[in-house]
Amino acid sequence: MDRSTDEAAIRRMFEAMSEAWAREGASAVERFYTPDSDYVTFDGSWLRGREANRRVHEELFAGVLAGTRLVGEIEGVRFLGPDTAVVVSTGAVLWPWQRVAPASRRSRQTLVVVRGDDGRWRIASFQNTRVQRLPPSDSLFMRLFVAVLRFRLALWRRRHPEALAS
Repeated sequence: MDRSTDEAAIRRMFEAMSEAWAREGASAVERFYTPDSDYVTFDGSWLRGREANRRVHEELFAGVLAGTRLVGEIEGVRFLGPDTAVVVSTGAVLWPWQRVAPASRRSRQTLVVVRGDDGRWRIASFQNTRVQRLPPSDSLFMRLFVAVLRFRLALWRRRHPEALAS
């Protein structure tokens, strides 16, 4: 089944949302999210419903997000059915004086988008996760970390021999 038209519409929705971020701020939430949407922020907060999402973003746009713009790109779209897709994107928030986001502020988002009765795609769920690279497994930090974990596991096993019986 050719889903190129649907994928193009989803990509346009994503671009329009990024553009509306800079122009409209929190009020743009109304157009791009379903009323019962979930939004999990990069710090793990869970905003339940479009109204909670808008309210939190109003506070952010009045403070730390003032004058920002959203940049990002869709990395993939996978359709789960005729009216539902999972979208994975990478993006960041830029302040007016920035052209490129520092690597430390890049986030990967997973969106579940649904087509409404009006034919428009909207976000039903949005998970935002900060991209954080782990040190190489052979680095001193990781070797020490693994040694501490093994030590703690050995102590735990000594104190809980019953857990080993199963």
